[in-house]
Amino acid sequence: MAPIVDLIVNLPMVLQWSGHNYIGSEHLLLGLLREGEGVAARVLESLGADPNNIRTQVIRMVGESTEAVGAGVGGGSSGQKMPTLEEYGTNLTKLAEEVITLDMGLLVAGTKYRGEFEERLKKLMEEIKQSDDIILFIDEVHTLIGAGAAEGAIDAANILKPALARGELQCIGATTLDEYRKHIEKDPALERRFQPVKVPEPTVDETIQILRGLRERYELHHKLQYTDDALVAAAKLSYQYISDRFLPDKAIDLIDEAGSRVRLRHAQLPDEAKELDKELRQVTKDKNEAVRGQDFEKAGELRDREMELKAQITAIIDKSKEMVKAESESGEVGPLVTEADIQHIVSSWTGIPVEKVSADESDRLLKMEATLHQRIIGQDEAVKAISRAIRRARVGLKNPNRPIASFIFSGPTGVGKSELAKALASYYFGSEEAMIRLDMSEFMERHTVSKLIGSPPGYVGYTEGGQLTEAVRRRPYTVVLFDEIEKAHPDVFNMMLQILEDGRLTDSKGRTVDFKNTLLIMTSNVGSSVIEKGGRKIGFDLDYDEKDTSYNRIKSLVTEELKQYFRPEFLNRLDEMIVFRQLTKLEVKEIADIMLKEVFDRLKVKEIDLQVTERFRDRVVDDGYNPSYGARPLRRAIMRLLEDSLAEKMLAGEVKEGDSAIVDVDSEGKVIVLNGGSGVLEPLTPILST
Repeated sequence: MAPIVDLIVNLPMVLQWSGHNYIGSEHLLLGLLREGEGVAARVLESLGADPNNIRTQVIRMVGESTEAVGAGVGGGSSGQKMPTLEEYGTNLTKLAEEVITLDMGLLVAGTKYRGEFEERLKKLMEEIKQSDDIILFIDEVHTLIGAGAAEGAIDAANILKPALARGELQCIGATTLDEYRKHIEKDPALERRFQPVKVPEPTVDETIQILRGLRERYELHHKLQYTDDALVAAAKLSYQYISDRFLPDKAIDLIDEAGSRVRLRHAQLPDEAKELDKELRQVTKDKNEAVRGQDFEKAGELRDREMELKAQITAIIDKSKEMVKAESESGEVGPLVTEADIQHIVSSWTGIPVEKVSADESDRLLKMEATLHQRIIGQDEAVKAISRAIRRARVGLKNPNRPIASFIFSGPTGVGKSELAKALASYYFGSEEAMIRLDMSEFMERHTVSKLIGSPPGYVGYTEGGQLTEAVRRRPYTVVLFDEIEKAHPDVFNMMLQILEDGRLTDSKGRTVDFKNTLLIMTSNVGSSVIEKGGRKIGFDLDYDEKDTSYNRIKSLVTEELKQYFRPEFLNRLDEMIVFRQLTKLEVKEIADIMLKEVFDRLKVKEIDLQVTERFRDRVVDDGYNPSYGARPLRRAIMRLLEDSLAEKMLAGEVKEGDSAIVDVDSEGKVIVLNGGSGVLEPLTPILST
């Protein structure tokens, strides 16, 4: 009985050590091993079992089962590192769940035979079921639908459904709203097994906090420093100007690209090394020429100089690297990413100038009217209105939720309505290609209106996108010209209400297109009859005050006519309605000079120097002036009087490349061409005046 008594005596000690409040088979085994005598010990010894090894294995098993649970009151053990803490506390870290991400591509990869994928997935589920502390995370969870499905096979979603329903599997899935709607919602049985949690886009302030948390990692990666202003600018500018992506992703990409740009800029050769490198290239070139000329003595001297320059450049580069290394080791500030670097990246992405206005640009903006008037003759009111809008937008005073400006230009044909939009695009936005021009005569019928935002699903052209929305989405900083807006179908105006008020429009694919950085110009011939009747009094016979009074009267009449043609909710959203004056004969003469200069520039490409006399210029103006038709007859007059005549002479070989010519009108009204090299050419066929 003594061994049994010893075993009973030893059991409380085993229980105290293990922290359990019950006696199990493992405790009996530990007690027997501790006692070391008796029948049980002899049986284990006869079987060849090592008591020490058994004791180690049992202690490890008992320890693992009690380690996460913690000791109960009265437990405790002197063998633990922190017995009191474990006696009265619980290790929450070891109680934590393990989150394991599942790679669906890796799970499917290599499953060549039927049932192989299902077998992998079932094994995976069994392992998760056996362990109670695993949470499965599946990125792009919509890929479960159809994953591994083949003829006669079951896809992953249907295999997981029973386990999800019974609670055997804890799973978190991540996907986009579009993919959720497209895939998950089509399977109601799978949808109800997941609790949808919508993760909204963070605000600008939250994005700034995220960027500050990521700052250290990007600074270590790029080996530079980010200023606080740069992080704030990345969040604010990306929110304002990059509309096709979400925070914080677009802001993180901004600081990443800005860091790369600054790093590359500082990785270039130092200034003194650049000068030596320039000299080195010249010395190498001279050495090669000396070798070709067999001047070997000079080539040897140049070779020595070449080696000397290479050594100097290497020394400068090594010194620069050592300085950078010393700065990084000492924790000194390296290259700085500033707000200006972030602004530059935003401008390169979107084409929108968001940098601070420089002194040169300020001067250019203040003189914008004079620059536009080099191409647009007259029409002071329209030029001033456009210039004011651009200045307001460039300094950041415009309403951020509306377009830069929206105008309707009303006036007779040929007075410069479309030309002003072209001049603005060329002057401020870089080129005339920066203008999106839509001829509204193409949208006169109801079924053509959808071409602006794209055809609906199932119709021809759905994949191509809308003419307006696609153009603005690809180039958000531009002039949008709606030419002859009165010809458009009334449904077009319903669509434009959203653009004019909120600066946004949704295309046929559900994408929101941002119009906040566009300048909208609509041209119209409504009211041209009123202008023509009232315009006869505007000319050189009136002084400035009388002309201004007459213009104001005409403007009020045209505005009334516009109100009769367009609905109030459309006109009320426009920034300004501008009435264009009729052109006077003096203004037509200035326009003729501009058109003739275009012809001269085309001839300069062919190395022909052309000049026209004052009499010929007057002849062009007389033939091309018609108050009712504006400046367009001028183009026909120049084509008939000048271009046709020169084309005949060039084909006849009388005017060749390198020649200079003067076009004049003789006393009989005939157009003649004087060749600077051979004197007077034969008079051309008389051209009748219109």
